[in-house]
Amino acid sequence: MKYIVLLGDGMADYPLERLGGKTPLETARTPQMDFLAREGILGLVDTIPPGFKAGSDVANLSVLGYDPATCYSGRGPLEAANMGVALGPRDVAFRCNLITLGDGGDSTMDDFTAGHITSGEAAEIIASLQDTLGNDEFQFFPGVSYRHLFVWRNGVAEMQTTPPHDITGQKSNAYLPAGPGSRTAIDVMSRAKVILTSHSVNETRKREGKRPANAVWLWGQGRVPQMVKLTDRYGFRGGVISAVDLLNGIGVYAGLQPLRVEGVTGYIDTNYRGKAERALAALQDLDFVFVHVEAPDEMGHEGNLPGKIKAIEDFDNLVVGPVLKGMPGLGAVRILVLSDHPTPISIRTHAADPSPFAAYSTVEKENRPSGRSYGEATARETGLLVTPGSDLMDLFISPGRPFF
Repeated sequence: MKYIVLLGDGMADYPLERLGGKTPLETARTPQMDFLAREGILGLVDTIPPGFKAGSDVANLSVLGYDPATCYSGRGPLEAANMGVALGPRDVAFRCNLITLGDGGDSTMDDFTAGHITSGEAAEIIASLQDTLGNDEFQFFPGVSYRHLFVWRNGVAEMQTTPPHDITGQKSNAYLPAGPGSRTAIDVMSRAKVILTSHSVNETRKREGKRPANAVWLWGQGRVPQMVKLTDRYGFRGGVISAVDLLNGIGVYAGLQPLRVEGVTGYIDTNYRGKAERALAALQDLDFVFVHVEAPDEMGHEGNLPGKIKAIEDFDNLVVGPVLKGMPGLGAVRILVLSDHPTPISIRTHAADPSPFAAYSTVEKENRPSGRSYGEATARETGLLVTPGSDLMDLFISPGRPFF
């Protein structure tokens, strides 16, 4: 049996009046996912356990069958794993966003992506921070676009931090790190801001009418997590395809091989079709592939309704469609399509509500209630809800027995 998971990050949403009471997912044209919902199993999955904030880190750990309560220590160390940054047992890794803060004294969070700064521009900025602030204790590592890593060797992880995408348009000073170790983190952020204010990359961006990366934001800190590999649990070989260090890092800890694809950006202009083609090629040798697409989540954070609908349609047409077309060449296949969590246009951040999933097998037939289309309302109508404690992966993979 081959297993394929196709995940549209933040694809789920809330009904909107301007869409006639429908969600972006229900409005988008998605014939491939509709087929899976009609011919397979349709339901809702709750990926955020009680006590956890909604986020792609917790949600995707849940999707892959992990209990965040026992293995989640923070987003930073997961991203470090994909970047090849070695962490000692007392080291603390932070997600380090390049951001745009307003000119006022309250430093409004104007843009948590610094205008979706390019990876090349960002690498220059991170190199400058490392040259100026880096030492045996503090280190900066470049990632993709606005997403980077800061490591505090023998640091403090117990402070409270806030994801910058949760405070877009708000006064950032009210959300600075707090608690043990926070003075050090704030000092690093303050010193970085001084360096970035007149950085040559930002001077060029301003001349071109682009938002400058005039500050960094530290959050998502943690130490090395303890996780049993998914590949050991099920005795198979697997891979992960994503433009995002977080997802590839989760894959590394899960024993999944990061499968690189040219042209993936973590944004709406990503190489969707390349991901589908890479997944099908990898499944000639591997047993399991997890394909992650970030674009719907980014559009939700932007409050970009046309962009989110387009991202969902591109996911359906350029990822789900080619995978379905290529499945006959793989033999017996199970496919799972889902959103990890909603990123509603109306709130522009993550929500903890259950999201729709559709599961389909090329060789097994199930008598579960099925929907007419893939969407939040039709999934709810089936009455099938997979809770965090139910282990979605075990239900999906379930060797030797029907799934769900």
